[in-house]
Amino acid sequence: MEYIQKDEKIIMKNFDSFNIEEILECGQCFRFEKIENMHYKIIAYGKVLNIKQLDNQVEFYPCNKEDFENIWIDYFDLKTDYKKIKDSLKNDEIVKKAIEYAEGIRILNQEPFECLISFIISQNNRIPMIKQVIKNISAKYGEQAGEDYIFPSLEQLKKATPEELKLCKTGFRDKYILDAVENIDKGNINLQELFDMPSEKAKEELLKIKGVGTKVADCVLLFSLKKNDVFPTDVWVKRVMEYFYFEEKDTPIKEIHNFAKEKWGDLAGYAQQYLFYYARSEKIGVK
Repeated sequence: MEYIQKDEKIIMKNFDSFNIEEILECGQCFRFEKIENMHYKIIAYGKVLNIKQLDNQVEFYPCNKEDFENIWIDYFDLKTDYKKIKDSLKNDEIVKKAIEYAEGIRILNQEPFECLISFIISQNNRIPMIKQVIKNISAKYGEQAGEDYIFPSLEQLKKATPEELKLCKTGFRDKYILDAVENIDKGNINLQELFDMPSEKAKEELLKIKGVGTKVADCVLLFSLKKNDVFPTDVWVKRVMEYFYFEEKDTPIKEIHNFAKEKWGDLAGYAQQYLFYYARSEKIGVK
């Protein structure tokens, strides 16, 4: 990967495994807007960023070298060798096909608090509604950045009431959001400490929050805490796993997790992302 700054723009060239559509549309984040084909706007880490991908370069703007090196290189996981990961996973013919379907996926390293609240909101919810609720909460409690709003900090979201959150269209999830805020504010859960814990121990901590189940915890672990051995299993992942690996039989989530851990080990999270995108795009397992 090479990059240069030109005016208020970073131009990245000679990159590997980077497709902005596949990265943003694979279910791992919600604060993005498609402007046109291969041109997106995202809001993360207090910044509003446009990403426009052409045949041989990616433009990030407005962006300077300092922000690119201190925020976006880690956010887009640009120091990780995805070619090596894909080569390791391709000994499985099914995952190999999923990788070939979406070669440009990367796992984002999101801000843990925002990721946690976002996936609490995601429960039993459609993506357009999830995005709208997060947008509503940001407009109500976050700081304005041009025409957009930054996701609120813990201190800002502490001011929320159940009634206000319901007006943001959170539905039954208002109490879960407030429980997460209270647990973190009181120090019962320290999100930064989770980085240094084994995945299972970190998951136990997240499961202390009301409304956080295995799937939400696994998403937070994978998409913000760098636990690449976890295997978030939603309806699409369950379907594709049952379709390809369990003779289309209804299979408990725990059994799927044990299978993924045994088969892919520390790379299970990467396998999950390729399989998820492939399954959802091709509607695999839908009868």
